[in-house]
Amino acid sequence: MSTLLEPKLLTAKEYGQLPDDGRWTELVRGKIVEMNPPYTSHGYYMLNIGYLLRQFVEQHKLGRVVGGDAGVITQHNPDTVRGPDLAFYSYGRIPPGPLPDGYWPASPELVFEIRSSTDRWKDVLQKVSEYLNADVLTVVVIDPIPQRVHLYSANRETMILNATDLLSIPDVLPGFEVPVQRLFE
Repeated sequence: MSTLLEPKLLTAKEYGQLPDDGRWTELVRGKIVEMNPPYTSHGYYMLNIGYLLRQFVEQHKLGRVVGGDAGVITQHNPDTVRGPDLAFYSYGRIPPGPLPDGYWPASPELVFEIRSSTDRWKDVLQKVSEYLNADVLTVVVIDPIPQRVHLYSANRETMILNATDLLSIPDVLPGFEVPVQRLFE
């Protein structure tokens, strides 16, 4: 009689040491999950928002902005590593100086996810929940098709902003304000 063995669950460290095989993946509860590569417009929005965010953060010497699916550990035992489109780490969480090796030892205060047309809201909200449970203060979901921004925080109700509204994140980046429409130009 043979028994089927469950595949071994990976740790974040093991996942980070895997060779790059060209696939887009995340680690979800110890298992590798393949994702669709984003469309070109996704990269445009990511760079546009990243530019505005980094400009503000550098001007005020607040911390670091990372992008391009830089891994964030959202759960341990089993481990989950998500790749937000953009994230902000204050100097309070990751001090100035040399960057830590591997996945950074703290969660970012702010995460931006850009929703692709192939993303199911159920999956997007699962990531939002994981980020908030991992001590991320605010998660911003950019939804390009209707040009809306969804703001999630553990400390306040969800806000949905339209193109004519002003995006601000006072609990994380006091003074940062940008018209929502600017994110999509």
